[in-house]
Amino acid sequence: MTPKKRSRIPLRLRRGAVDWERQQPTWQQARPRLIADAVKRARSRPSGNWYVVGDARSIREGRPYGRVVGGVEVVLWRDGQGVLRGGPGACPHLGAPLGDAVVRCGTLICHWHGMALDGQPFAGWEPYPVHDDGVLAWVRLDRLGGEEPLDRPVVPRRPHTARSVGAVYTGFGVCEPEDVVANRLDPWHGGWLHPYSFVDLTVPDPPRGDGSDGFAVDVSFKVAGRLVVPVRAVFTAPEPRTVVMHITEGEGEGSVVETHATPLTPEGSPRPRTAVIEAVVAASDRRGFALARAAAPLLRPLMRSAAGRLWRDDLAYAERRWALRSTGRFPG
Repeated sequence: MTPKKRSRIPLRLRRGAVDWERQQPTWQQARPRLIADAVKRARSRPSGNWYVVGDARSIREGRPYGRVVGGVEVVLWRDGQGVLRGGPGACPHLGAPLGDAVVRCGTLICHWHGMALDGQPFAGWEPYPVHDDGVLAWVRLDRLGGEEPLDRPVVPRRPHTARSVGAVYTGFGVCEPEDVVANRLDPWHGGWLHPYSFVDLTVPDPPRGDGSDGFAVDVSFKVAGRLVVPVRAVFTAPEPRTVVMHITEGEGEGSVVETHATPLTPEGSPRPRTAVIEAVVAASDRRGFALARAAAPLLRPLMRSAAGRLWRDDLAYAERRWALRSTGRFPG
């Protein structure tokens, strides 16, 4: 049930418990073709060759951040003004891993022979376009993506940073980005695969193929016992490797959960690996939310832990989907 008028108290008391095995089955609504069509539409949208690398807060002044994206070594760091810089992760001299380099006064210094890089082209090293959106760090890899480049990544609408609390979870799975996106575009599994978090989940308004593209979901988040928080959420895929959940009604209206799937291995790898980088940006106009913002450093580990619990199950879903798909046994 979705509240039409927000209650003064966000919690609701469910009238009665429904055993896991007695809840309404959702397999008939979760039609494989409907999910596959949603994934296909997502894959057709432009990304501009931008890939999420990780939590922007993890890239701190004074040390580099190394990551492999689609088989391409990448290094990011912050210059003397705190601006994000990035480029190939191998030193052009003898190939040293620049993720293990040293940053001094905003300059990246290779620890093998001392080559210094300030983010400008030098000695065969060419920088990559990078973007810090305040929550996530992105890199543009035109050769990998092969699309028409965009100046900026497709960043979903979010609550203002100063009025929200954000946390970023990162997990890894043996699958392709498509499998992560398919998991998120199947909201019907929530009450079955995650009964510890979700109850009373229904999908009253799935995409109909007439231009509407979001999955509207009514669901209650479990708090403790019979106490729940009912909301309406809408899932959309603004680009091939991203699915966004917006809370559109109920407690936390305006909050978002962004799931980004970044390939780690080259396309066609016999054992692909994908990073799930999920940004949870919570907001509320309740007066007490200011306390939550003040306690953000303490809340972020709890938010990451909650996301990690869900993704332990969801990565198993994505990995199983890839295993079946790669052998031609996937039913969709």
